[in-house]
Amino acid sequence: MRTKLSTFNFELDQKLIAAYPTDQRDESRLMVVHRDTGKIEHKQFKDVIDYFDDGDAFIFNNTKVFPARMYGKKEKTGAQIEVFLLRELNRDARLWDVLVDPARKIRVGNKLYFADEEDNELLVAEVVDNTTSRGRTIRFFYEGSDEEFMNILHSLGQTPIPKYIQTIRDKKEPEPIDLERYQTIYAKEIGAVAAPTAGLHFSRELLKKLEIKGVDFAEITLHIGLGTFRDIEVEDLSKHKMDAEYFKITQSGVETVNKAKTANKKVCAVGTTSMRSIESAVSATGLLKTSEGWTNKFIYPPFDFHIANSMITNFHLPKSSLIIMVSAFGGHDLIMEAYDIAVKEKYRFYSYGDAMLIL
Repeated sequence: MRTKLSTFNFELDQKLIAAYPTDQRDESRLMVVHRDTGKIEHKQFKDVIDYFDDGDAFIFNNTKVFPARMYGKKEKTGAQIEVFLLRELNRDARLWDVLVDPARKIRVGNKLYFADEEDNELLVAEVVDNTTSRGRTIRFFYEGSDEEFMNILHSLGQTPIPKYIQTIRDKKEPEPIDLERYQTIYAKEIGAVAAPTAGLHFSRELLKKLEIKGVDFAEITLHIGLGTFRDIEVEDLSKHKMDAEYFKITQSGVETVNKAKTANKKVCAVGTTSMRSIESAVSATGLLKTSEGWTNKFIYPPFDFHIANSMITNFHLPKSSLIIMVSAFGGHDLIMEAYDIAVKEKYRFYSYGDAMLIL
């Protein structure tokens, strides 16, 4: 049964989880997996250009990571509290869903104070609701314009590199390299708390070469939340519920994708977030359609994919929703075989890791 969580487990040496990106974006390793023959090739990411031709289309998620991790002080005690911004609930009321750490110290009615490095107080927030064990809804007090408010949030926040990278590095703060590299070069729409990591491998030079070759680009937006990385706690995958994430697919993207699809060209979803988005916007005729809203689509085997016939993705953790989706697309046995090879060949895993192209 491919709907059982345990069938997506494998042994992963923690040393294979990448703490830093490669020196150059497009010089990470690339495993190429051919679904029709089962052939597996070992390349460099820049070689991806050899597998695409004039009229093929890439689908990129243009979401932009915002500096979501902030540190404030609790009123009276002055205890430092980490506040991780998840999503804006109401712009006029300045209400946000957040995670707080340590959560046991934060109750409804508590006030939090945020200051710059010179200890100048810039923002005050009040906790107005509990949402989960670590989740809270907070209201920021600020009378200025929306633009000024967002600028202050950006000045106070840090790039939210994953906690596991902080652990591997034994450093709490992001490093200068993260400001550039934990962001795709085509990031535009601010709203994600994590990067669409398959896109991190694309350099400007590689995009230009693909463009010259006649490959078309379609941009969609899906703002990645922390739910993508939440542990699956049920063995029966049909009972797992994904957190909803905002996505948008415009007419321009639809036209680019459907042009390639109707011409029987390659349509490549760059990343699991792009795949989730397009599979949440399928027309009655099996083509991509414009769409905007929230998706909690969880893709697991067996699944009938409608839009993309190839995909680029990173190497994911055991029993994650990401490896489950990739297995649905590439075939469970072939993908698990590819992962066994990746471990033996010491491919680098997770956000800053290497890439896989599935054809």
